[in-house]
Amino acid sequence: MAKPLKIIADEHIWGVQEACAHLSGYDVDLCILAPKDMTPEAVKDVDILLTRTGTKVDAELLTGSSVRFVGTATIGDDHYDKAWLDAHGIVWATAAGSSTDSVLEYMLAALLELHMQHKVDLSSMTLGIIGAGRIGGRLVDICKALGIKVLVNDPPRQHLEGNEGFVSLDELLRQSDVLTLHTPLISEGKNKTYHLLGGKCLNAFQGKVIINAARGACIDSIALLAWINSKQHAYAVLDCWEDEPNISRELLGHKQCVLATPHIAGHSLDGKAANTQYIYEALCDYLKIEPIWQMNNDLPSVSYVDDEAFESWAALHHKVRSVYPIKQDHESLAACANLDGDEIAKRFVYLRRHYPVRRAWDKQSWALSQILKAEYSRVIQ
Repeated sequence: MAKPLKIIADEHIWGVQEACAHLSGYDVDLCILAPKDMTPEAVKDVDILLTRTGTKVDAELLTGSSVRFVGTATIGDDHYDKAWLDAHGIVWATAAGSSTDSVLEYMLAALLELHMQHKVDLSSMTLGIIGAGRIGGRLVDICKALGIKVLVNDPPRQHLEGNEGFVSLDELLRQSDVLTLHTPLISEGKNKTYHLLGGKCLNAFQGKVIINAARGACIDSIALLAWINSKQHAYAVLDCWEDEPNISRELLGHKQCVLATPHIAGHSLDGKAANTQYIYEALCDYLKIEPIWQMNNDLPSVSYVDDEAFESWAALHHKVRSVYPIKQDHESLAACANLDGDEIAKRFVYLRRHYPVRRAWDKQSWALSQILKAEYSRVIQ
């Protein structure tokens, strides 16, 4: 006889109804809610809670509830009070790693756009990567395959692996032309990343571009604005913003914020599907059942091109733009710069939740797929 299982899930989790319909041995009662409706009263008698970043999962939400498993269909987990969950025996899971390719696609599209705008020269610049985990580590390999010089700062990895291949943050700030962040948000401790790039670091930075597709609060937005204002040829690429969705109107409207997007780097349709796949499999593991549902069965098909390799940055940019026009994402958010703060916040949320379909590169192009696999053997000139 099937066991009853009450689940509440965020309405913005892609494919969650199909996934929850494949929990063998359970009679699932699934309730789909907007984040604002995930209240203590709503979750009181629920077994499973599936969220995104719009729901703070902590003592205030779960005290007195019957929830025993919580999962977030996102890479980030700073909206979960993990210490409290652990202390109360509530199993939690994230989709960390699920959107890696999507973020890498965003990063490469951004770098190519900077090159075509003559803000950088990919053939001669040095990219400083802060955080070489799932995304930053892959980005290192991809850049090397493309002939882009990289420097890497990752104190936790350096502590475990030794000094080879790593540099100090001070050296990175001195030698890099472009900085990109790929760290989690850590509020305290020796590996603290909250305001990692504050006034002191920004003043020491000798390059001219900063990219944040990690966590917004890793950069002090006030210090970033001051840094941009202090240099005529200083530029920012921001997908993650401090205090989202209440983002800095001054940064958004600044002419030197050359790419401004509403936290959508990981929002390819395939990335969203992978988010759901990760937490579905984690839930199956918790329930001790075999996972049956596969996201690819529910994803629409897409045309695949067995194309050639690229011999110039312009040709690569043209191909990338055809599958992911990042400038459209920038223009959608930048158009809000003249609104007041509350309206910008509403628009930011709207753009995230109604993001147009964007497919993964490996579903569309052989050559772009090889770049993501870091198997591209030709140095582009």
